[in-house]
Amino acid sequence: MTLGEVRLEGANRLRNLGVDTPELDATLLLMEVLRKNKTFLLTHPLDSIDESSLDRYIQLLRRREAGECVAYIVGRKEFRNLDFTVNPAVLVPRPDTELLVETAIQWLDSQFPARQGKVPRLLDVCTGSGCVIVALKNERPHLDAHACDISQDALEVAQLNAQRLLSTPQEIQFYRSDLLASVPGTFDLIVSNPPYVPSQVIPTLAKEVRGEPLLALDGGIDGLDLIRRLMVEAADRLVPKGALFLESDSSQVNAIKVLLKEAGFVNIQSFQDLSGQERITGGQIKSRHQKVF
Repeated sequence: MTLGEVRLEGANRLRNLGVDTPELDATLLLMEVLRKNKTFLLTHPLDSIDESSLDRYIQLLRRREAGECVAYIVGRKEFRNLDFTVNPAVLVPRPDTELLVETAIQWLDSQFPARQGKVPRLLDVCTGSGCVIVALKNERPHLDAHACDISQDALEVAQLNAQRLLSTPQEIQFYRSDLLASVPGTFDLIVSNPPYVPSQVIPTLAKEVRGEPLLALDGGIDGLDLIRRLMVEAADRLVPKGALFLESDSSQVNAIKVLLKEAGFVNIQSFQDLSGQERITGGQIKSRHQKVF
């Protein structure tokens, strides 16, 4: 068989099972087997595939047909132009979460101009794979960076990613902690992509999403259990004028804004992702009135 035929057959098999992105998934799996990029596959459709590679491809395709996501199958996922190691201990990094990184960078750059020389102290809560804190440290190396997660398995993945992707991985301090309970000190900025899926919604999620860690998905009855706790703890651990930004579903944003106000935050606002959905919400801990942006 040719590469073009193999890729087409794989896409058709996935499409027949209702996979949302059959062509992309089939291509990524074939890229993994051949250790070639997408450009090679598109420009060499008539090349033959050897029997060993075809067998390996079929094995990976069967895993995808069984509902395992491509990122777990190949063991990595790109985020902010970095190739993160992932496994079933962590959520798969998603493009929507890049807005959390962008919002944090915009706030940090506005509050801590490089010329002033002050080093901002940042904490990433529910760090999972470490994609947010590693991306932030990669793009703003001067940060005093800290991250926590309740899962030891997730922390091991985050630490591995820091070691692989950063020139100074030891400069991120990792803590095993239930939210901020075991994390020392105060912070200028806290960011988080916490569990926010309502418990009753989880059985309706796509099979590959249900294969991700329940601990990182389940946010309780309304999806806000961890978020409520985080706001209270963050308010107590932010320095004056410090900020909290977190990711959620757009349907939860209005409730989160109310919770932020109740927890003592001001200058509360939300930020839209590329699809126009409100994805990130945050505010500044009450002090002398100052705009977040």
